[in-house]
Amino acid sequence: MAAELRELRHSSSLGTRSSSSPRKHPQQQQENEDVSPLLSDPDDHSRDHRPSFFSWSYLFPEDSRNSSSSSSSPSKLSLFFIIFLVLAGFVSVSSLIRRLNAPYLCQKDGITLQCPRVKEAPSLWENPYSATTSWKPCAERRSNGMSVPPAENRTNGYIFIHAEGGLNQQRIAICNAVGVAKILNATLILPVLKQDQIWKDQTKFEDIFDVDHFIDYLKDDVPIVRDIPEWFTDKSELFTSIRRTVKNIPKYASAQFYIDNVLPRIKEKKIMALKPFVDRLGYDNVPPEINRLRCRVNYHALKFLPEIEKMADQLASRMRNRTSSSNPYMALHLRFEKGMVGLSFCDFVGTREEKAKMAEYRKKEWPRRYKNGSHLWQLALQKRKEGRCPLEPGEVAVILRAMGYPKETQIYVASGQVYGGQNRMAPLRNMFPNLVTKEELASKEELDGFRKHVTSLAALDFLVCLKSDVFVMTHGGNFAKLIIGYRRYMGHKLKSIKPDKGLMSKSFGDPYMGWATFVEDVVVTHQTRTGLPEETFPNYDLWENPLTPCMCRA
Repeated sequence: MAAELRELRHSSSLGTRSSSSPRKHPQQQQENEDVSPLLSDPDDHSRDHRPSFFSWSYLFPEDSRNSSSSSSSPSKLSLFFIIFLVLAGFVSVSSLIRRLNAPYLCQKDGITLQCPRVKEAPSLWENPYSATTSWKPCAERRSNGMSVPPAENRTNGYIFIHAEGGLNQQRIAICNAVGVAKILNATLILPVLKQDQIWKDQTKFEDIFDVDHFIDYLKDDVPIVRDIPEWFTDKSELFTSIRRTVKNIPKYASAQFYIDNVLPRIKEKKIMALKPFVDRLGYDNVPPEINRLRCRVNYHALKFLPEIEKMADQLASRMRNRTSSSNPYMALHLRFEKGMVGLSFCDFVGTREEKAKMAEYRKKEWPRRYKNGSHLWQLALQKRKEGRCPLEPGEVAVILRAMGYPKETQIYVASGQVYGGQNRMAPLRNMFPNLVTKEELASKEELDGFRKHVTSLAALDFLVCLKSDVFVMTHGGNFAKLIIGYRRYMGHKLKSIKPDKGLMSKSFGDPYMGWATFVEDVVVTHQTRTGLPEETFPNYDLWENPLTPCMCRA
């Protein structure tokens, strides 16, 4: 059993605060050296620091002892002994009560976890502070009335981009491309969704998005054409000829950079490709109207095809009708695929064989970061303390239970193939058995029409998460930040939970934290981490927090 408990101890114990815990003393350390961080000790207080009113001088003032005769010494000793027994009994009873009221975090039973139930809070399925804010979406509003785009024969030229990566990275690239076209007073050629080495998908723009709506909605901002102009005969020259490609664009470039370095080349060549184009437009170094335009693209112009929207509506409806009556549902974006685990360079629970295979995988995929591997343990320590490691399924289960979500909670999981398979998912599935994916909600025949494009399946996950009553992210990434940003923009009435992974790492690593204390920490910490609009700061992420300048006071 001790071996099992050690195995359950997550590597988050690297970030333990036990060294500074006032409850820790040598005897407890010896008794609990094999206890898991998810199987925490009761919330005991040190017995070596009693309040001053337990001092002997308080019970027996000096004048009282001086007035006593030597013949009363045996009586004094007996009284001392009785008082000592009473105090010892009081401390023991108090300790027992604390042990009963503050059980270990969770008990391990094979590959599953058993956590105490928590009383369901009234605001479990709503954003309790949404009524305290008065922000509303306003990106659709033009700053100075209707802007008139230049006629096709009066633009400075054409720009063409490849939107790389997965669906959500492509979405951001499309929004940035419209912004750059506006800055350069240029015509945008409909972006090409480039095949990604990981996604290996040949999806075209029109396979995912409603092209007609996209072009029509933005017609007052930027001219957009479906294809390369006919007068440009050598289309293969784009992205292959250095003369036709701008390659020196830095990440998060300013509007002035495009005006100084890209605009002259477009005027000269009339049509230019921008490559690469991942995160090539900044946030706080561009005019506010450009950021507002990017929000307009993201929240209003980019619409999925009607058949994708319809299927997503059906999946969301099925999630809300999985019980005898209408029920709310939670969407969980679980980032624990092999690639994510490897790229994080964090340490996770696993057998020696699993850890050896992961080390080989990291060495092969990221040799420059791996080097000789000697520095990775310290790196894993630091990342765990800073909350930069993906949450494991078991950790997610414990956090959700501490927040008060009951076993009956309906959860839609948006995830790739979880690293570790069913064994890794067992703690989460055992605690929340109503855990489903789109493959379990829809028939094979219903999904077959979307399988030819991987991004179509990703679009279904995106929309079902967007429509959920509660959205929970477990790690960063474009998918999660776009969902949270979208829900903020559209009214922030729905709760979006972004766990404080740094604090959770310390809590999981503290063997002296009781369940009641852990629940209090989780609830208090996440009271305001529910997706409300937040004030922006330098280099803020527009996609996760579109408050300024995409939202305004009601």
